[in-house]
Amino acid sequence: MGSFGEDLRKERLARGVALEDISAVTKISQRHLIALEQERFRLLPGGILSKGIVRGYAGALGLDQQNWTERFLQASSAAGQTPDDDRGWTTFASNVGKARILRREAVEVRLRWLGAILLLLAVAAAAFLAVRYYGVREGWWHTLLPLHGVSAALHGAWALARGLVARVLSRT
Repeated sequence: MGSFGEDLRKERLARGVALEDISAVTKISQRHLIALEQERFRLLPGGILSKGIVRGYAGALGLDQQNWTERFLQASSAAGQTPDDDRGWTTFASNVGKARILRREAVEVRLRWLGAILLLLAVAAAAFLAVRYYGVREGWWHTLLPLHGVSAALHGAWALARGLVARVLSRT
């Protein structure tokens, strides 16, 4: 038995399949396929992706995927590149999970602060109205609602609205 890459290349040539055809079928980059045939395993993405490339290559040629994956792992170990047993992927996945949890906790903290601020505003408004009501009842606050200011504002808004309507109607 020869080397892994050489045997893989011989199988491909014996079946008369071009690298372009394998790349078109599997959507694996030709540079990765060439690196696999030349046993330049450091150019492969690593971990489960490298295993997937080997499975895709073997599947496109009609070879036993499990057998070729095991041969790839042996060849990469012999070449000094130890398989990472997907430890990098589990670390990555756990970091993604932690980031999602932290993001969710940040949103929850913001919502809690927003709720606290709204509650504080409601308590402040209730306290103001209670003091005002008590002041009116006791006579040291002149009126419950400042109607003279509201009345003037409403009168000014009504005059402005009438003027705008009059201008629009006069133009048509």
